[in-house]
Amino acid sequence: MSSLSRELVFLILQFLDEEKFKETVHKLEQESGFFFNMRYFEETVTNGEWDDVEKYLSGFTKVDDNRYSMKIFFEIRKQKYLEALDKRDRAKAVEILVKDLKVFSAFNEELFKEITQLLTLENFRDNEQLSKYGDTKSARGIMLAELKKLIEANPLFRDKLQFPSLKNSRLRTLINQSLNWQHQLCKNPKANPDIKTLFVDHTCGQPNGARAPSPVTNPLMGTVPKAGGFPPLSAHGPFQPAPAPLPTSLAGWMANPSPVPHPSASAGPMGLATANNAAAILKRPRTPPTNNPAMDYQTADSEHVLKRPRPFGISDEVNNLPVNILPVAYTGQSHGQSSYSSDDLPKTVVMSLPQGSTVRSMDFHPVQQILLLVGTNMGDIMVWDLGSRERLAIKNFKVWELASCSMALQTSLANDYLASVNRVMWSPDGTLFGVAYSKHIVHLYSYHNGDDLRNHLEIEAHVGSVNDLAFSYPNKLCVVTCGEDRFIKVWDANTGSKQYTFEGHEAPVYSVCPHHKENIQFIFSTAIDGKIKAWLYDNMGSRVDYDAPGHSSTTMAYSADGTRLFSCGTNKEGDSYIVEWNESEGAVKRTYHGLGKRSVGVVQFDTTKNRFLAAGDEFLVKFWDMDNVNLLMTTDAEGGLPASPCIRFNKEGILLAVSTNENGIKILANQEGIRLLRTMENRSFDASRVASAAVVKAPAIGTFPPANPAVGTSIGDRAAPVAAMVGMNSDNRSLVDVKPRIADESGEKSRIWKLTEINEQSQCRSLRLPDNLTAMRVSRLMYTNSGFAILALASNAVHKLWKWQRNDRNITTKATASVAPQLWQPSSGILMTNEISDTNPEDAVPCFALSKNDSYVMSASGGKVSLFNMMTFKTMTTFMPPPPAATFLAFHPQDNNIIAIGMEDSSIQIYNVRVDEVKTKLKGHQKRVTGLAFSPVLNVLVSSGADSQLCVWNTDGWEKQASKFLQVSPGQAAAPLADTRVQFHHDQIHLLAVHETQIAIFEASKLECLRQWVPREASGSITHATYSCDSQSIFVSFEDGSVGVLTASTLRSRCRINPTAYLPPNPSLRVYPLVVAAHPSEPNQFALGLTDGGVCVLEPLESEGKWGTSPPLENGAGPSSTSGAAGSDQPQR
Repeated sequence: MSSLSRELVFLILQFLDEEKFKETVHKLEQESGFFFNMRYFEETVTNGEWDDVEKYLSGFTKVDDNRYSMKIFFEIRKQKYLEALDKRDRAKAVEILVKDLKVFSAFNEELFKEITQLLTLENFRDNEQLSKYGDTKSARGIMLAELKKLIEANPLFRDKLQFPSLKNSRLRTLINQSLNWQHQLCKNPKANPDIKTLFVDHTCGQPNGARAPSPVTNPLMGTVPKAGGFPPLSAHGPFQPAPAPLPTSLAGWMANPSPVPHPSASAGPMGLATANNAAAILKRPRTPPTNNPAMDYQTADSEHVLKRPRPFGISDEVNNLPVNILPVAYTGQSHGQSSYSSDDLPKTVVMSLPQGSTVRSMDFHPVQQILLLVGTNMGDIMVWDLGSRERLAIKNFKVWELASCSMALQTSLANDYLASVNRVMWSPDGTLFGVAYSKHIVHLYSYHNGDDLRNHLEIEAHVGSVNDLAFSYPNKLCVVTCGEDRFIKVWDANTGSKQYTFEGHEAPVYSVCPHHKENIQFIFSTAIDGKIKAWLYDNMGSRVDYDAPGHSSTTMAYSADGTRLFSCGTNKEGDSYIVEWNESEGAVKRTYHGLGKRSVGVVQFDTTKNRFLAAGDEFLVKFWDMDNVNLLMTTDAEGGLPASPCIRFNKEGILLAVSTNENGIKILANQEGIRLLRTMENRSFDASRVASAAVVKAPAIGTFPPANPAVGTSIGDRAAPVAAMVGMNSDNRSLVDVKPRIADESGEKSRIWKLTEINEQSQCRSLRLPDNLTAMRVSRLMYTNSGFAILALASNAVHKLWKWQRNDRNITTKATASVAPQLWQPSSGILMTNEISDTNPEDAVPCFALSKNDSYVMSASGGKVSLFNMMTFKTMTTFMPPPPAATFLAFHPQDNNIIAIGMEDSSIQIYNVRVDEVKTKLKGHQKRVTGLAFSPVLNVLVSSGADSQLCVWNTDGWEKQASKFLQVSPGQAAAPLADTRVQFHHDQIHLLAVHETQIAIFEASKLECLRQWVPREASGSITHATYSCDSQSIFVSFEDGSVGVLTASTLRSRCRINPTAYLPPNPSLRVYPLVVAAHPSEPNQFALGLTDGGVCVLEPLESEGKWGTSPPLENGAGPSSTSGAAGSDQPQR
């Protein structure tokens, strides 16, 4: 079905829902399989309408599609079975057992037997595992929570859980527009046409000599794009009443405060002197006159811009999420001037950075303008250098002192160790940054340039989620936090001691905004009930108490010069507001138009400039001039943005970071930003050199200039009201903002880059996996897609699977070199063993491929191809007996039933497993096929062979698109059947080709060679190579046992790991890696399959965080051969 036909289905679904055709709308959802209505699913499960539940699910998945689907159906049928037993309806229970649950016995026979035995019990709660089973209602609720997690994790439901963002009655609007267009074409148009049918095109009857009205004034149309402008569809009138003006009863906070009933608790040292005029800072709210000229009232024309529909079927929690907003402007401009144009905004996409998980918060370094700090929903934080496009540092979520934590936190972590990042924020001088997590904790790190990131403070700040943090300076550097427990707290950033606790909100506190006027320091706070309060650093309680526009969850921020105050928020009805406040009156000064109603995400302000506002909304970045309420412009950043992307400007406003749908970040730049990045790329500055070039001496942690600096506000990205992220930056800093420049030449010469050599086991983390089976050389090796296990195929055709178990040292169960895994086998004790042909096993070419859901492995070792169940190790089927034998296997990325099989006879067979049929044969190689890789972006299959040839095949018609032989230098004699492997880069456009004589990077569609790398002779031949999971590095193994780490973008060596670092000394036995596999989510972890049958996992030391540093591009031909480089460091073109 075409994309337009698919969109038409969504329009019909919206129409049916608006017209209350309840059964029909869910029937269409199920039959089309385009949108899974979670709300409807919840209702049917809660009501126990099991037949309807399974019927609805059948439109999206079947029992045996994958392990998630199997688990979903099993949980539903198990619940139905238990309810029948609970009602003492044995006959019904037996029927469910035989009809519904029997199917699962093939996958877990022991479990089916245990379920069957429940029939023999008087009360199934006598079974120990079911002893805590409550009543039916609670049991359904518990199961529903589990089902929702399974559905969200199931790849078959990907992109089907969220309804597109549509305006109300979109189908009616399109019909309305069509009728207007038809009326314009009338030869004799009537001024007031009478439309009686939609079945035929409209024409006006009697000629009246009138001309067709213009589209702007045409009464049929009303206000574009409002629906219902023509009479037959008058159920939706062309206009709705103009909304009431935004509430303007904001307190003026420049008069004497009045006492409030909320006391503030205080703890820790009180040494904060109160200024004499502190009382003049804030006051109680008052109601301004209704004819306030400063207020921009909304008109009927603006109503369709401000009020957008909330699509049906999306939960309230999703629709209540507000919009990301970000003000940015330019230094030296008063806000009344307009010498800047939209051309000054960063709109050109200059790079994409893969993150691996959803981006939740970002912040640019206040001094080093190309350093970007990122926090994700998996609790990871990263520092990126945009000049080199290198990830300098990464830290995963980990509680540093678990024993010191409260029991509530320990219990929460025991149930689920993961915590999302709610906010990341640099301190004003960039020597510290703070991280607020969704579970109790705040981490402060000290940053010492480059990749030197050190733990500074761990604070258990709040009970529940820490929604926001910001830095302030009442009389020393402090951190302000707020949380789900309704408190605002102030902490000493040097010692971590608590200075103040502010109490008074009646709902979770959403954001904080520290600021100062003259020498008075204060904090604004907002809660999810729409209440705004303000606090001085004293014990006198809240100084103001008023409502945000629309009672919305709101964030507040000052412009960089501290003269203008903005806020943005979204209320429970989905209405969003961006406003500027009149501080002297405590009233809304202007309301900006252009936000959609169904908003996801929250406002995000930048504090560096005084000219523009920006918001992430409706899959776009939207921009406003601060002095104009109408939308200035939008950009889609070349597509791929989520509904409400996180956005963040750097201090100068020349770079903009935007989160993407694919768990990444796009960097947008204006012309000045592009010049800056080019300069940095050409000079290959690392972070430490940038810092020295900026000539800034960072003050010691906990110290700050004695004068009260201007600490502006900056409101961060956010994904939910309970995950507020607001902070502040400084523009009037004591630090000089200097663009990076070339450092003193004599200093440069002293910084000669040197390859990182790892020679000893103490220099890295390595682990040889336990193995009690026969040791035979490892021919193939891979991590499972989840990253929880490693699968190896030995030369004797036996598979080995190692799984990491959950324990105190490895709560995430991810593969790691720090904890030994278990060599796993099912209770039956069987092994996954391939059939072997009559030929010499040494001549066989083993190969295997894993399905995307880790449920099945396809494998061959010179005999038939076998399909194994990864849970039971049972052989599901075998096919394709030799000759010819299969030599490489690859699953189609969109269909697990389609497999590309490279063959010994040089052909490639496209095979459909479900119907046991070869769809087509591809012929183009001269020797056996040794590599296959699909690109869903380019819609191609790339193959490689022992003939050193690469071929590109179009996957639509399977025609050959291009072919090229690798260029092997005359002095590099390759073996007659040397394997050539291919692997796509993360972008699915660039291709890594691996041959024993070289590594090369190609642009895949035309097979244009972009870079080539040749190893030095002393290392021996390349045995294997692979991209890291983020495609930033390439791990290369050699015949001498060493492993090289290359920077993927330049093919320059940055680290060499010698065999003495991971192998015990044994002069009589020559052991080296035959295959290397990269972890799917840890970019610095890889595994080696060895000639002696061992498997080793390697990671850098935690203190290092990564393998070496990249050589500077200006460093000529790179280090000399005496540096121990694994190969020539100068890429060849």
